[in-house]
Amino acid sequence: MLPPVAMMVMLTAGIAAAAEVGSDFLIPNPNLHTRGIPPIPASVAGSIAPYTESKPHAAISWHPFRRELVVASRAGNATQLHRVAYPGAPLEQLTDGADPVRRGIFLAPHPGSLLFEKDAGGNEQTQIYRLDDSGQPPVELTDVKRRHHVASVTHARNRLLVETTDLDKTGRREQPSTELTLLDPLHPQNPRRVAILPGTGWGDFNFSFDDTRVAMVETISANQSAIWVMNLRSGKRRRVLDSMTGKDVKVASSEPAFARDGRGLFLATDHDGEFQRLAYLNLGTGRLTYFGQAARWDVERLSLSPDGRTLAVITNENGVGVLRLYDAATRRQRSAPPLPIGTVAGALWHHNSRDLALNVNSPQSPGDVWVLDVKTNRVERWTTTRVAGLDLTLFQQPLPITWTSFDGRTIPGFITRPPRSFARPRPVLIQIHGGPEGQARPGYGGRVNYLINELGIALIEPNVRGSTGYGKTFLSLDNGRHREDSVKDIGALLDWIATQPDLDASRVAVIGGSYGGYMSLAVSTHYPDRIAGAVDVVGIANFVTFLERTESYRRDLRRVEYGDERDPSMRAFLSRISPVTNAERIGKPLFVVHGRNDPRVPYTEAEQIVATASAKGIPVWYLLADDEGHGFARKANADFYFAAMVRFLGKILLGE
Repeated sequence: MLPPVAMMVMLTAGIAAAAEVGSDFLIPNPNLHTRGIPPIPASVAGSIAPYTESKPHAAISWHPFRRELVVASRAGNATQLHRVAYPGAPLEQLTDGADPVRRGIFLAPHPGSLLFEKDAGGNEQTQIYRLDDSGQPPVELTDVKRRHHVASVTHARNRLLVETTDLDKTGRREQPSTELTLLDPLHPQNPRRVAILPGTGWGDFNFSFDDTRVAMVETISANQSAIWVMNLRSGKRRRVLDSMTGKDVKVASSEPAFARDGRGLFLATDHDGEFQRLAYLNLGTGRLTYFGQAARWDVERLSLSPDGRTLAVITNENGVGVLRLYDAATRRQRSAPPLPIGTVAGALWHHNSRDLALNVNSPQSPGDVWVLDVKTNRVERWTTTRVAGLDLTLFQQPLPITWTSFDGRTIPGFITRPPRSFARPRPVLIQIHGGPEGQARPGYGGRVNYLINELGIALIEPNVRGSTGYGKTFLSLDNGRHREDSVKDIGALLDWIATQPDLDASRVAVIGGSYGGYMSLAVSTHYPDRIAGAVDVVGIANFVTFLERTESYRRDLRRVEYGDERDPSMRAFLSRISPVTNAERIGKPLFVVHGRNDPRVPYTEAEQIVATASAKGIPVWYLLADDEGHGFARKANADFYFAAMVRFLGKILLGE
């Protein structure tokens, strides 16, 4: 499903020349197919253009020897990798092409070689490439018939641990496996197989300092995972932290990192509480020792410096990423300077163990790279994102809100109100995150700011039950047969909206991507008289066909979350609650958006709801992209999508 920010990425891709010269209407490019969407005035493109031109920067890799960064940022139609030679230096583009590139790393033995991953048309069939400084085209290092991912890199930075799985376009393969190989990127012809692991829920791989072992996480569900350590010479592995306690309580653990002496692991775990806390696991005794602050929040990122002496830890504190530093030997917190206001994400160490690159995002900043010198406690800005024609400091701040749901449980979320210059009460757009193991977090809204600042639409981002960040009990409340309880949380939100004098409960729309797309459709079937319309982006319309057709490497994890469609009783339940089954209840317009290459939620989900709703006489706008997958990554496609969405919301919320 969509990671927590993927929906927002779709809405921040930027506006392009989507209209032919002299045309009064936007003309979709040949990869876009529309049905039921009325002509969109070309003037819409001009009005939204300033809100679409932000180009956030994210630190991807340090040069192995020089103090230079590789950052990901949009170039033309898609995100690409760029070199930043020094703080404030102009970006030097390294990769190019129609498909986005968001991951990369330089090799130490050949520092002019950049390794990167990419797929084709959003199909997530990722391959690994080597781009040399010879000026020649990138060299493909992997078998195009399989899916490959760089799981980790040795401390010597001369070998890749590659995670590989087979693809199954039919969706019928059961019991998939994960193959691990060690790959020399300079001589890729003979990768060494390390192991074949059962299932595909493996991740968070991390090498020991002598590169003889690797720690890894086996994920069974969002609430349940185990920590393993594998000997790379023999391929033998042992589970060092179980996914259950002696009381049969599920445990989730993540981010294992070997201590310098190899005797233990630093990690995050909810073994003894609601939240994933910072801990040290003694591999000899199995004893867990907790340390650090923010016990009421999840540790979401743990990065140990290359010399093994300093831990950079990011905690998720009510949606805000907060950085803390710890001495790895004493486990005491180290002092750190104040950082720019915003959410910290990603902590990337230089090999010198002194420079720590941080990605910082805020409602007034699309995302920039700052570097913390942990020796001098000095923070330096390396990139600056500017948006021509907009004063970002005037963008509205998301504010935390809560409301009480049907069972008395408190549900959190955020509201961004439009400027006071708009007459009250204002229409509302409820934007529901994907996952469902995701979280709405206060950050840069990108294009959504146009809806708030120019159209005067209030934005509410709920964190319904099943969202991450609020403890493992809250995370599990929507599993299996409790699926529709999260929909009821939105019903309670509609009640809350009706109590707010500055909000218009008669003009409410819902939008969501992936699982949020299902939620948007489900709200349409449960509360048709309380909303004005819904936008479904790459959403689930039929749980049974979704589980049968999603790529097999994802299916088992989804079955734990939603239920196993092979069980007759569960199959009947999933069919009964699916939006396509209840389409006759939908009474307001739908806008359905999908990518034909989506391996997670196949585009046939969109086809089902479009056909069923249309047959019931419901007005449906449908947009299908031939060259996209689970979300729109290409600027030209996202341009047209957003323009159409502005037109759709204008019609149902503003009476245009």
